Amino acid sequence: MTKIIDADTDLTNITPARRYLVATDGACRGNPGPGGWGAILTSFDVDRLPRTKSLSGAKRHTTNNEMELTAAIRALTRLPVNDVPALVQSDSQYVVNGMNEWRHGWEANDWRTSAGKPVKNRELWEALIAAVGDREVTWEWVRGHAGHQGNETADQLANKAIDRMLHGNRA
Repeated sequence: MTKIIDADTDLTNITPARRYLVATDGACRGNPGPGGWGAILTSFDVDRLPRTKSLSGAKRHTTNNEMELTAAIRALTRLPVNDVPALVQSDSQYVVNGMNEWRHGWEANDWRTSAGKPVKNRELWEALIAAVGDREVTWEWVRGHAGHQGNETADQLANKAIDRMLHGNRA
């Protein structure tokens, strides 16, 4: 299930005691070109300090949209299978609007856009929907490169993954 929230929503009234916060980002040098993805997963529980895990990866020939989707897929598939809700923050309007607005129309139209064309990256969209499963996930757009800590860290992870792939080092 996907919930839509406004960026001005007061989360103190809807934030459960146990939850996940996921910040994702994709990067591409050339589009298409070498790309990377990064994600920060933070687990909040009422009885513990927050726990954070970082993930990243890269691909030699890809697009930015593919990396944005991959970051969300890889992050959600790393969460334990449970009913704990997640807030996914992304600077990709493509990912956020796709999950909040477009996906239901695509599914109803046999994965065709309103113009009748096949949906690009269908396999990744289907993988993202499967990764969500029955979990309550809220998708939130954040402005990229504007000081949002989670997004900035995910961006750094994505770019370091590209560097490691291209230069074979542990940058």
